[in-house]
Amino acid sequence: MASVTSLSDSVHQRLAAALSAALPQAGSADPLLRRSDRADFQANGILALAKKEKANPRELATQVVSGVESGELIKDVEVSGPGFLNITLTDRAITRNLAARYADDTGRLGVPHAEHPGTTVIDYAQPNVAKEMHVGHLRSAVIGDAVVQLLEFTGENVVRRHHIGDWGTQFGMLIQYLEEHPHELDHKAGEASGEEAMSNLDRLYKAARKLFDADEEFKTRARRRVVDLQAGDPQTVATWQKFVDESKIYFFSVFEKLDMEIRDADIVGESGYNDMLAETCRLLEESGVAVRSEGALCVFFDDIKGPDGNPVPLIVQKSDGGYGYAATDLSAIRDRVFNLKANSLIYVVDARQSLHFKMVFETARKAGWLGEDVKAYQLAFGTVLGKDGKPFKTREGETVRLVDLLDEAIDRASAVVREKAQDLSEEEIAERGTQVGVGAVKYADLSTSANRDYKFDLDQMVSLNGDTSVYLQYAYARIQSILRKAGASRPAAHPELELHEAERALGLHADSFAATVAEAATEYAPHKLAAYLYQLASLYTTFYDKCPVLKAETQEQIENRLFLCDVTARTLHRGMDLLGIRTPERL
Repeated sequence: MASVTSLSDSVHQRLAAALSAALPQAGSADPLLRRSDRADFQANGILALAKKEKANPRELATQVVSGVESGELIKDVEVSGPGFLNITLTDRAITRNLAARYADDTGRLGVPHAEHPGTTVIDYAQPNVAKEMHVGHLRSAVIGDAVVQLLEFTGENVVRRHHIGDWGTQFGMLIQYLEEHPHELDHKAGEASGEEAMSNLDRLYKAARKLFDADEEFKTRARRRVVDLQAGDPQTVATWQKFVDESKIYFFSVFEKLDMEIRDADIVGESGYNDMLAETCRLLEESGVAVRSEGALCVFFDDIKGPDGNPVPLIVQKSDGGYGYAATDLSAIRDRVFNLKANSLIYVVDARQSLHFKMVFETARKAGWLGEDVKAYQLAFGTVLGKDGKPFKTREGETVRLVDLLDEAIDRASAVVREKAQDLSEEEIAERGTQVGVGAVKYADLSTSANRDYKFDLDQMVSLNGDTSVYLQYAYARIQSILRKAGASRPAAHPELELHEAERALGLHADSFAATVAEAATEYAPHKLAAYLYQLASLYTTFYDKCPVLKAETQEQIENRLFLCDVTARTLHRGMDLLGIRTPERL
């Protein structure tokens, strides 16, 4: 089905045409249309245009009003104040436009596909091999997954990349420790679950790190083992591969609990770029972008200096010949631009790495790998805080394991579902509890602008009141309950009916779904979609309180209100799906 032109776009077109006719010398003019509490929409663009053209704004506004084609779309346009326009739409236009969205049998609600999609590579969900995932891994995964869904829904070609930490000194340290302490790997191959195997690896890693920091001789042996790994020694590589494989099983189990799809083909860790590192360094050095400084290959920047006033370089290759993160990240850019043909590179990475990525992007531009036609963008995110406003830790001061956090959220949500459940079995309560708990964690993250910190408060997250996913899920379930109770009455649009104020507000907001999705996708801002959905659920609550549905005065009104209910439900369902959150039919 073709996309549906939104009411705001239709009004915008009419006003722009009237403005151009009133001031032909100004060319195309933007009426600056927005939603208003004084009318359905307000246009503020006439003031700036009148000032530019040295015209009287009220006179210009009056002239524009006389030139606006109203017809079945616009009921009334009035001049307000120094030249604002207040626009009220016809009830018929609101119902008809929603009916067109409702008729879209693709489930897209009339949202268009991009006419000229590009290719975006998005780097997100980057856990480390042999280390358990903790609360710090939550935001990259959840934000990245939502941005992927938004971009794909709007038609972009998306390539997912999970740049896992699977290379470097820590693996020489871990492999050497295991060779010297084989009895400490206390599970039999293939018998432990993903979480158990990872818990063992995590414990081994901590023991190896402790020995590495305390014993110089072990440190020397571990570094020799890194050389063996980089040189492709079969026994060393086989042990490393076992660590990677066991870690992936664990990663998949955690992401499954998060209700996220992570495909093996999309996992291209640090090791995936090994064969490119030497060439990356050679190209940088030959072009003069990087220079040798005290034996290391460095890139210097005019505007990046330390507290002492000395330049802070990006170290691409260390003085001992080893490669740093920069070499890997720059090689990944080369691969993503030249092999994957990306137009946009998005990195969903902690804000504390902003300086690193600024230097990497600038280096890639100097080298000619990031041209004018390629955008590189760090979608930087803030920190997850505890209720005390400090970084989220356990009572013992340890980093919170991600699986523990999700399990607790599911337990809390299951208790809420059980308290409200009327005809659900224990199995259904467990299923809904998981959907509500995981949804609560995701929504709390996604309803916050990515670059802001947020407090992790499970009591608030699973509350039925306020800006929570549970509130939205219950709004959806309530609508499904009404539709089930409707009996022979079916949702049907009746454009001839007058609308209650609450019906108008709900209908106008539902019609702006496509514009919100486009904005959230373009700006990589899932929080804008979350805010839209919360407002939609709030407007539905007002509608539900003020407009009887199944006890409406006429059969036509019953059908029209069921139609408004169903449009709202479909919009909630689609919007929540784009955020990676389930909407159960019953709660």
